[in-house]
Amino acid sequence: MRFATIGTSDICRRFIDALKQVDGASYELAYSRTPERAQAYAQEQGAERSCSSLEDLAADPDVDAVYIASPNALHTDQAKLMLSHGKHVFVEKSFAANARLAREVFDLAESQGLVAMEAMRNIHAPGFKKIAQVVSEDLGQVRAASFGFAKITSRIERLRAGERLNVFDPQMASGALMDMGVYTVEPTVALWGRPQRVTCYGVTTTVPGEEDGAPFSKIDLAGAALLDYGTHTVQLSYGKIADDLALCQVQGEGGTLSFRGISGPEDLHLHTHKSNKMVYKADSSLGDPIPVEVVENDMVYELQDFIAAAGEGAKGPLATRYRDITLGSLELQDEMRRQLGVSFPADE
Repeated sequence: MRFATIGTSDICRRFIDALKQVDGASYELAYSRTPERAQAYAQEQGAERSCSSLEDLAADPDVDAVYIASPNALHTDQAKLMLSHGKHVFVEKSFAANARLAREVFDLAESQGLVAMEAMRNIHAPGFKKIAQVVSEDLGQVRAASFGFAKITSRIERLRAGERLNVFDPQMASGALMDMGVYTVEPTVALWGRPQRVTCYGVTTTVPGEEDGAPFSKIDLAGAALLDYGTHTVQLSYGKIADDLALCQVQGEGGTLSFRGISGPEDLHLHTHKSNKMVYKADSSLGDPIPVEVVENDMVYELQDFIAAAGEGAKGPLATRYRDITLGSLELQDEMRRQLGVSFPADE
């Protein structure tokens, strides 16, 4: 499969590194908005060719698939353009500004017999696949879970100084939920589907250059949500203004699974429940370790699944499963943003 890339960010570089490690994939073409930038990036990253026109990229007969790592607000139009010219699309998270736009992309992909997939690396990783197995086989009835992902961004001081930044701009369909919270939302939906109810709270700020109350003037910096699944609850927390150091866990009647890093699960341990009659004291040990081997660049796994999905086709089990996870996650994020009062132009 011959790939082109849209974007020149660090995540795009990491994808290209993964691309070079996967059999059956090659890096054909680098796109950037200026010819000089595109050519320099192609030479730096080892692409065969470069271009500065999205239309030329879409029409290129020697490109089979396009990895889209532009700002979120641009994903939908770029994906549709590539799909309309017969190219599979692998779209960096968050897949689209909202669920409605995501459905439009998936519907177009299916009509063209092509695969559109979100590059959401943690749900493709071996650690998450092991988590899904343990949840299904070893915990008994799940009653609660807690997933958190937060770290201080180096850009927060620039935001506080009054600089308008893409990662904190509703016009770019960004914010803490779309950038960080998605790492907690998608594993939750992948494990249990859509919740019955959600309650969300968050820390928000006014976008520099906008007045309070103006359309698209509010953006989220951190948040927390409680999801009700009827038989169990899930607590989610995320943010870009503090560091979360707590372990994630899934609590079942037969035991508790703990692990580190929802963005790339590792250090899994199974704590089997032991009855202490009337006195309950949590075991301070780490529990039984669950071995998981992960390569250094874990984008390899999502890329392998994308190539496999393209081989199966638009209606194959892989494309269908990950489409449903993306749609369910964006529906949940849409509701969370609604409760936070954060809206994007694409929501109208």
